[in-house]
Amino acid sequence: MNAPQTDDPRRPARDEHDDRSERHEDTRDGDDAQDGSGAPPDERHDPAKGDRGQQGRQDAGKTDPGKNDPAKNDPGKKDQESEPPPPPPPRRYGLFVAIPLALLIGWGVYNHWQQSNSAAKTLSQSQHEVPEVEVATAKKTADVAATSLPGQTVAYASADLYARATGFIGQRYVDIGSRVKKGDLLLKIAAPDLDQQLEQAQAQLGQLQAQLAEAQASLKQAQATSKNAKINSARSQILAAEGWGTVQDRDTQVTNFNVSTQSVGSAQAGIGVAVANIRAQQATVDRLVALVGFERVVAPFDGVITQRNVDIGTLVQSDTNSGTTLLHIDQDDVLRCQVYVPQSQFVGIHDGLPAHVTVPELPGQVFRAVVSRFSASLAQNSRSELVEVDIDNRAHKLSSGLFVTVSFDVQRPEPLVVVPDAALIFDAAGLHVAVLDGTRVSMRPIEINRDTGTEAELGHGLNGGEQVIVNPPTDLVQGQTVRLKQKGGDKKPSGGKAKATG
Repeated sequence: MNAPQTDDPRRPARDEHDDRSERHEDTRDGDDAQDGSGAPPDERHDPAKGDRGQQGRQDAGKTDPGKNDPAKNDPGKKDQESEPPPPPPPRRYGLFVAIPLALLIGWGVYNHWQQSNSAAKTLSQSQHEVPEVEVATAKKTADVAATSLPGQTVAYASADLYARATGFIGQRYVDIGSRVKKGDLLLKIAAPDLDQQLEQAQAQLGQLQAQLAEAQASLKQAQATSKNAKINSARSQILAAEGWGTVQDRDTQVTNFNVSTQSVGSAQAGIGVAVANIRAQQATVDRLVALVGFERVVAPFDGVITQRNVDIGTLVQSDTNSGTTLLHIDQDDVLRCQVYVPQSQFVGIHDGLPAHVTVPELPGQVFRAVVSRFSASLAQNSRSELVEVDIDNRAHKLSSGLFVTVSFDVQRPEPLVVVPDAALIFDAAGLHVAVLDGTRVSMRPIEINRDTGTEAELGHGLNGGEQVIVNPPTDLVQGQTVRLKQKGGDKKPSGGKAKATG
């Protein structure tokens, strides 16, 4: 839209300004055309206002340009009006933000719809799907329970040999691993001072024996003197009574008789002292003889030497507190096997119960044994009973200190029901198993007597022959319908008696 022609000298500047304004309006009209409407933005939002704006612009075109021109009335504003106004910001930037935002919101709504649809579909499938299960038959045990327990072998008899004589090791006849018989000479201790003590004691014993012989001779002499004094006393009494002898002579003979009688008693007492001295000295000699006998160390029983702590020239002491351990010997023709039987099985243990012993290092070999003794009391800390079985080891295939496995056939007081450990369910309701009754699940509470690691022996809860669900789903509930998983992979609804997989 152009203003009327005038003779104003500022006409060229106005024309240039009007050209720029027209180009700007053309640009705005092009942007508005992209929105789908040919009207300006003000007119789109407010039609009435747009009409008034259009009418105002027409009226302005009809008026005199010089009448409303501020430059004519105010010369100082000429320079300011000659500068073009800044162009308004383009509106296409809003489209660059709105379009991606709309696409993002649309993608989010679509994704949320997809997730909701998938969740609803999964929920519907889980509500209508019948789970597959595997079952095993609850078996009733036999009257005899095979029990295997760990144990260890020990020697039937074992002894540490100490020195009872102080001296040096003079000879050594055995070493570790040597098999000996009872009474075989093992070591010889050289103790010369002990030998001299024995010789001295034997000499003193000879002296005391000579003193005894002397006392016996003195007794005989005293008895003879007493007998003679008795005769003289009787004769003097007769002579004094007839007047042939004096009274003084009679009294002297009577006194001599009494003294000789006392001498006989003293000689008899001397013999008793000599005999007692001989006995005391004989005991000393016997003790020294025994100590000298300890110079020879012999085997107390048949066995094998398992430890040697001395060699030739080693000084050994006979002190019982700080004595030297010479050798260690084990009797291994028969081995004891010690095993601790738990409280749940000790009832069936008795003397003569057969047992079988196996060693991991000797695969395929089974050693027969028999229960020989048991403690008849349970340890308070472990609630187990110590049982010993004897193993015939005359072939010397085993040795003491081995870790072995002992198997018993223990008689049960009454049969029990056995189920796999994989069938046990423990939750807030307690311990129970899921029994398959036709096509529905029945939860049965149970009580375990013993768990072998793969199977559980039940005290009560099942009667045997029930089909228990193995590895039951976590969401399995009472009365739920299930179907049996077939071995061939076919899925068929279970009916009647299910086939056990265990």
